[in-house]
Amino acid sequence: MRTASVGVFKVATTGPGDVSGLMAMIGSGAIDPATILAILGKTEGNGGVNDFTREYAVAALCTALAPELGLSPEAVEQRIAFVMSGGTEGVLSPHITVFTRREAERPAGMSGKRLSIGMAHTRDFLPEEIGRSAQIMETARAVSAAMADAGIIDPADVHFVQIKCPLLTSDRVEAANARGNKTATTSAYSSMAYSRGASALGVAVALGEIDSDVHDDDVLRRHDLFSSVASTSSGIELMHNVIIVLGNSASSASDFEIGHAVMNDAIDAPAVVSALNSVGLGVGLGVAPRATEGRELVNIFAKAEASPDGSVRGFRHTMLEDTDISSTRHARAAVGGLIAGLAGTGAVYVSGGAEHQGPAGGGPVAAIARLS
Repeated sequence: MRTASVGVFKVATTGPGDVSGLMAMIGSGAIDPATILAILGKTEGNGGVNDFTREYAVAALCTALAPELGLSPEAVEQRIAFVMSGGTEGVLSPHITVFTRREAERPAGMSGKRLSIGMAHTRDFLPEEIGRSAQIMETARAVSAAMADAGIIDPADVHFVQIKCPLLTSDRVEAANARGNKTATTSAYSSMAYSRGASALGVAVALGEIDSDVHDDDVLRRHDLFSSVASTSSGIELMHNVIIVLGNSASSASDFEIGHAVMNDAIDAPAVVSALNSVGLGVGLGVAPRATEGRELVNIFAKAEASPDGSVRGFRHTMLEDTDISSTRHARAAVGGLIAGLAGTGAVYVSGGAEHQGPAGGGPVAAIARLS
């Protein structure tokens, strides 16, 4: 099994088209562009169907990286996994997290498992397959491939699986109808949830969290079926799933480690503390988590959603009834504020829409720490 060193760099952005921070790090030699495997970003769009900040950010990054890699922008997008999550409501701050991977020798005396990353793609989906069992099973296969790419054998060592998945548009629905097929929904906005949910169930199948006997009708209905590590984000810019597996591996020579916990609801602060503790970080309210054993917080990744039963710990919430602001925007703001208060920074990755990603109303939360 090859040994690799994974690097993680968080870079603030002034807008979806801002690549100056990344290019400065490349110019200084801090990042070798040839080693970039994935870039996860938070952009200040609305996170909805018409959130073009995601596509704009990817286009800007691909254009900037193309001459550095000697490739066309289109080829850069095929080489690097880009996942842009729209919506930085409340105190959330736009930023990107860059993951690099290079071949390396594991230093003598290095103990324990370290951060590892793997990537895989599914095939393109037909519109009528989005949100259904075809997307679930293809995603499960791709997650297994990404685990192998990361050198992760034990599913228990997987702590976060980030997926970018497609959504339906009126043209895509019409294309399915022309073939005599019906889509899971005709609503573009609802299709985002179907795609996120089916993708998350694919992660759960791959990791053995649920049985593979899952059906079309289970998507968005069986809330008892979920993955504790899946984070899925849908967008208009693709028709396949991009899978990024993050975990710890004995074959990694990284200076980083990842851990996770599961939030049972949107105000589950102890779960965030548990995620930080899992990578050796204590918590100082309102300030950066206290480093122990020379550890430093790099970033926190979490999912957020409005509880589908309309309540949080017995009290009614109005996120699902607000016709002015989408419930996903409410949830991102609420969970983002909670995590920011514990992390001491608003530059955290909180993505809305947690269908089958953690228990209903909750979601996974993962933390990455740098070890000196």
